[in-house]
Amino acid sequence: MLESYLTGLLVCGGIIVAIGAQNAYILSQAIRREHHWWAAGLCMVSDVLLFTLGMFGVSAALMAAPQALEVLRWLGVAFLGWLALQAFVRAGRGRAALKASGDVGRSLKRVILTTLAVTLLNPQVYLDTLLLIPAVGAQQSSAVTFVAGASSASILWFGGLAWFGSRLAPVLSKPGAWRVIDGVIGLMMAAIALQLALGGL
Repeated sequence: MLESYLTGLLVCGGIIVAIGAQNAYILSQAIRREHHWWAAGLCMVSDVLLFTLGMFGVSAALMAAPQALEVLRWLGVAFLGWLALQAFVRAGRGRAALKASGDVGRSLKRVILTTLAVTLLNPQVYLDTLLLIPAVGAQQSSAVTFVAGASSASILWFGGLAWFGSRLAPVLSKPGAWRVIDGVIGLMMAAIALQLALGGL
């Protein structure tokens, strides 16, 4: 059972790190201290649910409807492109009025909706959590322990992003730093959207 747990922890940890859209968004929220623990918590819960669903049969249904993945692909391209555009606009205009303490920030409702969109409109998330991870988990002696390890990886990673980003907030409170952060986030979102558009799934 320990081997299954560690396999889930390591394999899923590597996959989560590679999903750039979620990571960039959570880190940016944490640096701005805009409801970052809510955003990180939603990503954790989403991962746990998707890991569990993937291990218990949803992967077969998804494989039977490839057109659903294609729709998700283009929704993801559109949404990530929109996020990239927003980040580039912020980088160009600057954010002199925005403080790291979160004096001017988005509402909790908007942060929750955007977090859900970043998570659920990214087709790579479904490929990883509903197809790739179950394929690995099916080879383990304990599916439940494997899912527990995968869930632990998600909780540790997103919790770490939220904590680390918020600790950096005082250091990165200058307008020039925000321009760089927004520029990097915009480039990451644009690159992921372009890869989805050109490379497909």
